[in-house]
Amino acid sequence: MITGAQLRAARALLGMDQRELAERAGLSVPTIQRMEGSDGSVRAVVDSLEKVMDALTDAGVEMIADGALTQGVGRGVRLLNRRAKERTYEAGREAERAGATRTTSGSA
Repeated sequence: MITGAQLRAARALLGMDQRELAERAGLSVPTIQRMEGSDGSVRAVVDSLEKVMDALTDAGVEMIADGALTQGVGRGVRLLNRRAKERTYEAGREAERAGATRTTSGSA
């Protein structure tokens, strides 16, 4: 499922405002605003969501579902699972502390 945050990020990557996306998708600006304001998955009429997705794809953005592989080439952005990101960050911090402890205790 596509989230409101993904839609906002896609527009930002393209330098597109809500008005332009609405025009490209053949929808109203309030419809785009409601979609982007959704918490979690976008709640919209399927036809409207497909129009937005087609407009973004035509403009050059590939939407990547959670866990999906990408077939495209070029730059992109993927939002990592926050818990996984936090574990990676904490593991790095622990490794830094362990390295600092060894260096400190080894030089004393």
